[in-house]
Amino acid sequence: MTTIDLDRAWDLHPQVSVRPEPFGALLYHFETRKLSFLKDRRLLTAVQSLADAPTARAACLSAGIGEVELPRYGRALSVLAHSSMVVGRTS
Repeated sequence: MTTIDLDRAWDLHPQVSVRPEPFGALLYHFETRKLSFLKDRRLLTAVQSLADAPTARAACLSAGIGEVELPRYGRALSVLAHSSMVVGRTS
């Protein structure tokens, strides 16, 4: 499984659509046809802010995720990276 490096820049895959829902969000990958459910609003906020943040850690912190919670959210982001919902930023 891909382990996300929180100190690296990540982005939502360009083929992923985010649909906010009352419970969190649905992420749909048009290329792989995979569907992911985000049941945590702070995780959704972090995922949506990845493109504007210098690192995944910064995106998490700006979403109100505390340092003590980062390992749990890092695992959630790793699952999203493993399913290609988020990808490492190349530039």
